[in-house]
Amino acid sequence: MAISSTRRGVLAGASLFILARNALAQTPSSSSAPAPQPANKTFSEAETVAGKVRGLNVAGVSRFLGIPYGGPTSGPNRFKGPTPATAWSGVRDAFDYGPIAPQVLFSPAIDYISLIDWDQQPGGMSEDVLTLNVWTPGIGDGGKRPVLVSLHGGGFTTGSSGHSTYNGDPLARFGNVVVVTVNHRLGALGYLDLADIGAPAEYSQSGVAGMLDIVQALQWVRDNIERFGGDPDTVMVFGQSGGGRKVSTLLAMPSGKELFHRAAVQSGSQIRSMSRDDGTKAADLLLRQLGLDRSRMNELYTMPWDRILTAQAALATGPVREFWPIVDGDVLPQHPFDPAAPATSTDIPIIVSNCLHDAALALTNFDLTDDGLKAVVVELVGEAKAQQVLDLYYQSYPNATPFQIQAALFTDRDHNRRAVTQAERKAAAGGAPVWMYRFDWPSPGYGGKFGAVHATDTALVFHNTHLPIDGDRPVAHELADKMAAAWIAFAKTGNPNTPAMRSWSPYTVERRETLVINAHQRAVSDPGRAFRLLWNELGV
Repeated sequence: MAISSTRRGVLAGASLFILARNALAQTPSSSSAPAPQPANKTFSEAETVAGKVRGLNVAGVSRFLGIPYGGPTSGPNRFKGPTPATAWSGVRDAFDYGPIAPQVLFSPAIDYISLIDWDQQPGGMSEDVLTLNVWTPGIGDGGKRPVLVSLHGGGFTTGSSGHSTYNGDPLARFGNVVVVTVNHRLGALGYLDLADIGAPAEYSQSGVAGMLDIVQALQWVRDNIERFGGDPDTVMVFGQSGGGRKVSTLLAMPSGKELFHRAAVQSGSQIRSMSRDDGTKAADLLLRQLGLDRSRMNELYTMPWDRILTAQAALATGPVREFWPIVDGDVLPQHPFDPAAPATSTDIPIIVSNCLHDAALALTNFDLTDDGLKAVVVELVGEAKAQQVLDLYYQSYPNATPFQIQAALFTDRDHNRRAVTQAERKAAAGGAPVWMYRFDWPSPGYGGKFGAVHATDTALVFHNTHLPIDGDRPVAHELADKMAAAWIAFAKTGNPNTPAMRSWSPYTVERRETLVINAHQRAVSDPGRAFRLLWNELGV
């Protein structure tokens, strides 16, 4: 539930932060055409259903930034479902990222924020955000390249497609594929549920508007991407953290059916979403924060968006940590993976993953001692069970710091639990397979103190090694080659195995096959068995 005050201690801070912000060189076998070569031109042009766009050609890869895929979401369109992009005449320059959705940016003084440069969100800020970006090695050449569509992280509240993590050039250049990234509505402007507090019928989709934006972006891909050298029948949607939560939700939306053909969820398995009751409570609380009640709710439609953002931010420190998609019974008929995997995506193969120390993103007690760790565990599981937990983790990770053990155990009882549940339910549903990996390679940033923290694997699938979290060093380059090649193979075939990353079997409940990725990778059956059984036994 989004309305909750039951989290305790450092775990409470971790959960709040996660919801508020929500990380062998081998030419991939899926490539059938040569990598792009430098071209003697500066600009590229492509036709879309709304008009012609002009992008920059950078050494053979064309990038088109800030292409509108929908109409305005401000003014009379606030809180409503998306509308088609307004057509234009002439040629529209697509040189700059579109504006980001209204959000509160994080301080770069926070080590984790600095590690991933999350305070850097280019494009300005506006309520009108329905734009996307395309990187492609070919325009109108009939290339039929796989299309990889990234949904950005940051929960349902922060982030943007323009963040440097999601630069599509390295992946398009490495694998001869088309890469698309998307901006969409966030927070209350994307997910404030007005349906049950007296709003007119035209606002019936307000609780899922941000997800409908993503569906419209995928419709744009279907209708336009062939002109950008892509194959609309070979589309992979992927995302990490909040992006994974969006992918999980999209898998349960009938309106997304046939718009994508593979999916990947990195450290963002969403099992349950927000109920209508929770959405109504959150809407009432936002009204109250704004000094309104239901009789004056029409003021929401016209007030400046910064007032809504300010009220949303105030609620984030209390009972409403985040506004996120509502199970409305129509656009989102069920919780994403509860009580079972959604039947609407039975035929979609998916990848599910987490990082060994995902939870470290929200922890700052780097100088934690053994005694301090024991106190954390006692608070979490009680005095009687604390030593059992500590013994298992110390034995399993003899070289880890108390901080990293803390991060590992919080990850096991939260992120990994949800990832395993999602993989179990997808496997049990039959149909297309699910593939699982655990990313163990520790980030070299800040002297390695974070371990394999949330988002360590994110930029690598873009073949991007330049962020502080991955360190731009030889092992990062090798991992980027492997991860990007696996993504490209999966996008094309639904199977992530490549010559450099092989022996990866689909996940089954019986064997729980998982690829454990470090400087090298290995296939393991049920690698977290002891921890999984422990947390199931403890029930916390």
